[in-house]
Amino acid sequence: MTTSAAKEHTLSGFLGMIGCAATAMVIGLLWLVALGCAAWSTGALYYDFPIAKSAAAWAFLLTLIGALLFLRESWRKLGAIFAAFLIVLAWWLTLKPSNERKWQSDVAKTAYAEINGDLVTLHNVRNFDYLTSSEYTPRWEMRTVRLSSITGMDLFINYWGSPWIAHPIVSFQFADAPPLCFSIETRRRVGQEYSAIGGLYRQFELIYIVSDERDVIRVRTNYRKGEDLYLYHMLSTPAQARNRFQQYLSSINQLHDQARWYNAITANCTTAIRQQSPSGERMPWDWRLLINGKGDELMFERHTIATGGLPFAELKKRARINPAALEANNAWDFSARIRAGRPGF
Repeated sequence: MTTSAAKEHTLSGFLGMIGCAATAMVIGLLWLVALGCAAWSTGALYYDFPIAKSAAAWAFLLTLIGALLFLRESWRKLGAIFAAFLIVLAWWLTLKPSNERKWQSDVAKTAYAEINGDLVTLHNVRNFDYLTSSEYTPRWEMRTVRLSSITGMDLFINYWGSPWIAHPIVSFQFADAPPLCFSIETRRRVGQEYSAIGGLYRQFELIYIVSDERDVIRVRTNYRKGEDLYLYHMLSTPAQARNRFQQYLSSINQLHDQARWYNAITANCTTAIRQQSPSGERMPWDWRLLINGKGDELMFERHTIATGGLPFAELKKRARINPAALEANNAWDFSARIRAGRPGF
């Protein structure tokens, strides 16, 4: 064999090895995607199928196992998995959210707003009187506020376990009215409990709870166990706060007219806030928008919260409001007391 022929043979063999490796990689990726599709489909049947959920999920899994055992070629096996996934997905997409269900009493009503120039009348503002976290006297109120009296906005961040996951609650401040909170939550039916995995499927509708701070904040600090709340003042101008308030009004009116599914990733308490803004005005994406327990750290870095010149660790330490909320409890000036002495207020 000549030197030239040997080089061509070596190059051909090398390219052949690359081709085999690339083919194996593609096949491996296809199998990973297929396994993900199979897992998602099983979960969709287990959580969302209307009857015999466990039986439907097991039947689906056994069918896939049978296909893997009896079909010979890999492409047939992959085809069977993807076909089954598409069938389940087509069914799943037919599930529609509704406002007409037997709701738990704390999410029984959806808020909506009537806007008349500068005046905004909010209906179904929650302001419950609590005995315990689960015992309360329901009270749904109507509040009228003026857009021109909005002075700013604050942010509560609620932790109940992991430091990586939190729940943000936005509170709007008015020159001549008590603060109004917006808390984006799951709307649960009677007997339904929250499930992190179930939240990836179509288990819950989305609800914006509009509330007095003595309800949505105090129930977390004074009545629920093991929850911590932190309060930050947003560096928004009154004009920016009014714009954000109007975005919330648009969202609550849309949900009042047409229900929407909650999703633990795409439509949760944090991503739904970001989606309210026009695409060109949204905060740049960051992983801490999804792992939202680090959201206050992100805002500190982006200079969107008042810091009082403190490093983040000290700011967060001083932002915790639980002791002040417990002391204020039923006081008429609850909102003022939980802000007293905190950076930015």
